[in-house]
Amino acid sequence: MASLKAQVYNNEIGLKSDNDSYLMDGRDRYYTNGIFLTYRRALHPEQLSEKLEKKILEVSVGQKMYSPISGYAPNPLRQDRPFAGYLYVEGGMNWFMKNESVIKATAQVGTVGPNALAQNGQEMLHRAIGFYEPEGWDYQIRNEMAVNLSAQYIRLLYRPNNNVFDLSFDGYVNAGTTFSGAGAAVVIRAGKINQLFHTASTFSVIGQASHTKPLVKREFFFYTKPQLNFIAYDATIQGSMYKSNSPVTFDSKPFVFAQQLGLNYSSKRFTADFGMVFKTKEIKSRAKAHQYGMISLFYRFN
Repeated sequence: MASLKAQVYNNEIGLKSDNDSYLMDGRDRYYTNGIFLTYRRALHPEQLSEKLEKKILEVSVGQKMYSPISGYAPNPLRQDRPFAGYLYVEGGMNWFMKNESVIKATAQVGTVGPNALAQNGQEMLHRAIGFYEPEGWDYQIRNEMAVNLSAQYIRLLYRPNNNVFDLSFDGYVNAGTTFSGAGAAVVIRAGKINQLFHTASTFSVIGQASHTKPLVKREFFFYTKPQLNFIAYDATIQGSMYKSNSPVTFDSKPFVFAQQLGLNYSSKRFTADFGMVFKTKEIKSRAKAHQYGMISLFYRFN
């Protein structure tokens, strides 16, 4: 295999923003906003093995906001989803194998409820962009400490010799006080793509050293990710699993299908990604299916 001689950056910092308003359809409901700041660092090559191409540590902080069909829902009898917030810090480790399989393990600690500051965040965001004043947060999911564990496995299924597209499997398992469940997806990428241990799609552009040369210097690809999710528990819908003290709760649908579409550009220094997620109905209520947009920007450095 060719040795990688070009500059390799070993640190990455990035910001990801989720919001349903990015789709320009005038809707403001359900999973209405998410903001995430992430730092990643590639570990030193002496910590690698014959089968391991890269090992990347990551730390992130995130906040998610949820509301009924409208952020203005002062009457709890008309709420088809609880108001809820989730604030957390996360630590994770990623192992990237030479056979283009990826294993990721993460742990989150945080809070659901008023301590997540979602009400403050939504009110501040709406004032900043001139939206209506939210009403109904008095009935949000109550405070509950959050401890969640997650494992993810990705594996290349097929890539032709011309390297213009590939297919991979992506599965996950969640267990915790906030989110418990599992899911499986097939990811299709088309365009200028790199291996799963050198690509922005698995957050593996950084590295301390590499034994394998990337397929392209810059990535530019379209991706699609149909995914079936099994929801065992969702505290942002059902409230605490230990005590029923939230004024508005519902049961979650056990199976949710999500279709993700997106476009990604990545150079050695920068990544820019725009994606859309379309989900089937998630809640056993009058709630409808939902969709939202995602914008991600990442910068790499030494």
